[in-house]
Amino acid sequence: MSAQTTGLFKAALSALYYSGSHRLLAPLTEGVGVIFMLHQVSPEAPRAFEPNRILRVTPDFLSRAIDSVEQSGFEIVSLDEAHWRLCEGDFEKRFACFTFDDGYRDNFEHAYPIFRERELPFAIYVASDFADLRGDLWWLALERIIDTVDELKVRIDREDRTFSTATPEAKQNAYDTIYWWLRDIDEDDARRFVRSLARSISFDPQTLCQDLLMDWDQIRTLARDPLVTIGAHTKGHYALAKLAQAQARFQVEESIDRIEAELGRRPAHFAYPYGDPTSAGPREFAILRELGMKTAVTTRKGLIYAEHQEQLTALPRVSLNGDYQDERYLQVFLSGLPFVLWNGFRRRATA
Repeated sequence: MSAQTTGLFKAALSALYYSGSHRLLAPLTEGVGVIFMLHQVSPEAPRAFEPNRILRVTPDFLSRAIDSVEQSGFEIVSLDEAHWRLCEGDFEKRFACFTFDDGYRDNFEHAYPIFRERELPFAIYVASDFADLRGDLWWLALERIIDTVDELKVRIDREDRTFSTATPEAKQNAYDTIYWWLRDIDEDDARRFVRSLARSISFDPQTLCQDLLMDWDQIRTLARDPLVTIGAHTKGHYALAKLAQAQARFQVEESIDRIEAELGRRPAHFAYPYGDPTSAGPREFAILRELGMKTAVTTRKGLIYAEHQEQLTALPRVSLNGDYQDERYLQVFLSGLPFVLWNGFRRRATA
């Protein structure tokens, strides 16, 4: 979202909260559970230019969010337990799952101690190339490149473009334009484009993996704790819907097989990289069913309803991100109301 759109959405959430609409309509919109999506957890303050700050929440907010979820009557459970309740139709108490994508080292350093102290389960979806510390965090590399230069010359759709990147606002404009263009083109081409920009400023994007991601030893440490579920997240963090079917299946199978080889246990849960309708759809949902995954999660916005028994490999999530670190927003999210409105007055997002 742009800053303006984010501001409007926050204003709408605040209006729902202060008017009490979320409580009034909750009986019509609340679900049987919720799966939260997070990425990074760090106490660092956001910088003036940091477009990926939405991927990071503070440990303090994570702790407060857990408290708020439990005080709202949700039981925090593992993905296996959520799967069992959905299959058995056991909805006596609403459930919540906390899930983290990609495998950032700060999950080990900051998130794990919070869940360990409270003896609560959570899950981390690991892209196997990331755990090898050779993955491609191209969105963070693009941020680093734009943050480094005061002007950026690029060729987009056969047109030479020059972006002023001298101020945080100009940098954000350049990032938004380039990022969404890259998301629209072939992903290998997008990654080559960012690597070329990185070379032009003598920056090695591989250092991001080494600086930010967990290696297999750290993942093994987590996996030995029964509170922690390690799920799969493809081999190279590709948008599966953009790939040929054989390539998409390879990305999924390689990640599952590699995690099993490293941890001695086959993962039963999966998260689609990016997770929006342009990145994962019915073909991908079928692949995950065929490979025997208990659940697979998207980034479609919404709570979990009993009807999700029918689409266990296309489950929605609620994002807890850096732009919404306020319990007011969380309370409105837990009502389900903003997602029903977002999804065109449907409780379930279109699979």
